[in-house]
Amino acid sequence: MSGILKGMRVVEGSAFVAVPLAGMTLAQMGADVIRFDRVEGGLDAGRWPVAKSGASMFWAGMNKGKRSIAIDMKHPRGREIISELICAPGEDAGLFITNLRVKGWMDYETLSARRPDLCMVTLTGDRAGRPAVDYTVNPALGFPMATGPEGSTEPVAHALPAWDCIAGNMVVSALLAAERKRLRHGHGSAVDLALKDVAAAMLGHLGVIGEVEVNGISRPKSGNALYGAYGQDFICADGNRVMVIGLTDNQWRGLQKVTGTTEAIAALETQLGTSLKGEGARWEHRHAITDVLRPFFATRRVADFAEAFEKAGVTWSQFRDFKQAVAEDEDMSLDNPMFTMLDQPGIGRYRVPGTPMSFSHDPREAPRRAPVLGEHTEAILGDVLCLPDSEIASLFDEGVVKQGKP
Repeated sequence: MSGILKGMRVVEGSAFVAVPLAGMTLAQMGADVIRFDRVEGGLDAGRWPVAKSGASMFWAGMNKGKRSIAIDMKHPRGREIISELICAPGEDAGLFITNLRVKGWMDYETLSARRPDLCMVTLTGDRAGRPAVDYTVNPALGFPMATGPEGSTEPVAHALPAWDCIAGNMVVSALLAAERKRLRHGHGSAVDLALKDVAAAMLGHLGVIGEVEVNGISRPKSGNALYGAYGQDFICADGNRVMVIGLTDNQWRGLQKVTGTTEAIAALETQLGTSLKGEGARWEHRHAITDVLRPFFATRRVADFAEAFEKAGVTWSQFRDFKQAVAEDEDMSLDNPMFTMLDQPGIGRYRVPGTPMSFSHDPREAPRRAPVLGEHTEAILGDVLCLPDSEIASLFDEGVVKQGKP
């Protein structure tokens, strides 16, 4: 294993999206990430989508490049082994990420008594420690009421677990920040992060809280329009749908030029008695602008203008479903060095992504498959914890640990 984080060892106790994503991100940058699970598998062991075999493609996707140990966490010796693993010696060890809120044997106070320089990041649902997931946080903070067709009163929940994705990368940032503090000052840190706080913070960062408190506005639904500027979807002559953006001045001018609507837009400005050079004005008059642009798309197939749009640098894309995206989008193809064909036990051969990051002096590595549950149990007990062979054999015999085979 190489990579910019080579030598770092991170222990992960997790389920679902955010923390597994954090561990995978660290693993794809070269860290040795050890995930521990129950012998029967974690809460997300069978998470959809699944292959015909029943193996979870979700689990395989979130755990690429990690090592896996399967252990009975109800057994006293099992708990002791996990504690030893988290607090194992080494200047690049003592790093723990988790969303398993366990008080007592696996909390920071207990673990840091064993290793005072422990760096531990814990993700909770909300700041009070209550459970929450993306699909409960989003409705609570208002996003579904601003999503969907203009004029509709029905909430639309988003399919993308955005807060989980953002929180996962914040777990990475928090762990690396805590480790940097340890390197400079010699002591560890406990970092607490709540999924709902991640979403609430972004609500403020994006100006939505200010919009409510200062302007007294609760943002309405606007369909596929780009809020505060010009961006709109159009149905083309071949039935395909495209999204075009006129956010910046260059994007706005380029869109007019390539669609041949520069004069028509100028006439619209005269009719409206206002300039459309400002993005706010384009938002306010988006329906009139759309009426000018709609005939261009309605009378053309995507193939009729795609090359011209690309040459002109127009910001646009075609709406696709997941299957079309995998088949048609060049950035989803093997021409993208991020992707590699990989054989995943229990699932089969398919393309998987490595890290999206490219470092100047650390060549991008091909992604490594996810482990089978407990695949590295024996190696971890021997190599990391240095347990004698006789004790390892006893642990297997007693069912405290389990070895998985690819």
